[in-house]
Amino acid sequence: MRHRALTSRRRFGACLAILFLAGVDSAPASDVAAVSPSPPAEREAISPIPSPPEADPAKVALGEQLFADPRLSGDGKHSCLSCHDIRTNGAGSHRFDTGVDGAKLRFNTLTVFDAALSFRLGWEGKSRTLEAEAEVSLDNPQLMGTSVEQAVKRLGADPELASRFSAIYGHAINRSSLLDVISTYERTLLTPGSPFDRWLEGDKDAISTTEQEGYRLFKSLGCISCHQGVNVGGNLFERPGIFSPLTSSSPGLLRVPSLRNVAVTAPYFDDGSVATLDEAVRKMGTAQLDRALSDQQVAAIVAFLGSLTGTYRGVPVTAPSP
Repeated sequence: MRHRALTSRRRFGACLAILFLAGVDSAPASDVAAVSPSPPAEREAISPIPSPPEADPAKVALGEQLFADPRLSGDGKHSCLSCHDIRTNGAGSHRFDTGVDGAKLRFNTLTVFDAALSFRLGWEGKSRTLEAEAEVSLDNPQLMGTSVEQAVKRLGADPELASRFSAIYGHAINRSSLLDVISTYERTLLTPGSPFDRWLEGDKDAISTTEQEGYRLFKSLGCISCHQGVNVGGNLFERPGIFSPLTSSSPGLLRVPSLRNVAVTAPYFDDGSVATLDEAVRKMGTAQLDRALSDQQVAAIVAFLGSLTGTYRGVPVTAPSP
């Protein structure tokens, strides 16, 4: 009876993940079979990251400049770059970043890399577009502590910036152009070319046998139920801690994070409570799958996750220096 109960709970966990799928194709049963030496990408539950979309270079350059401009914050000291370090992992190494009010933020900062590929933004998934997320960040009294209107006024007073906006959009800076130029830049923050993506595309030597075994386990254990698609996550909601507590915050449903570049984006989970990927995999096995993973299983899965590290502008994404 106990065995049947545990089996039912495991099936319930897998089914619960599927219930919250949104905007993605469900994978056929054959996708959880053993890994083939060099599978066609279209037959896998994960698809390679595409190249960044074509965009007006002048618009991208202006968006990149504004991403690092502290004039977008109420105190004139914080920029998007303060929490999202695109020179390393698109986030940082802190458990919690500090807001403009000096207080610690509620959630661990998610990487901005590949955010454009997620169906919603942020841990709570409240924003459906990059434009909406930029507006929320500006308006939030703790994040940027200003408003779109105030930012437009401040930036419009700069003759050089005003001239660039006019040249690109044909009119003075306004609400829509400010949000558009930032989000246009953010859509270029993709990290293609990971070893796993190259393997999906047919390079049979791109990942090791251990990494392939990790991927097989990732699928057969059920991790793929929540982490699939082009962003290896980011496309559904799930409850952290189905079988046992995962974090201390217990916030209810959260958007499943992407596992792209996960090997270099420690610490882990919404509360940043786990420092290593090994521990994160073990905790996920217990809390989400009701399984105590062996050292060998953990090592193989961690190896696979390491193969998801891509490149930005041709350079591998890296962890921040201590």
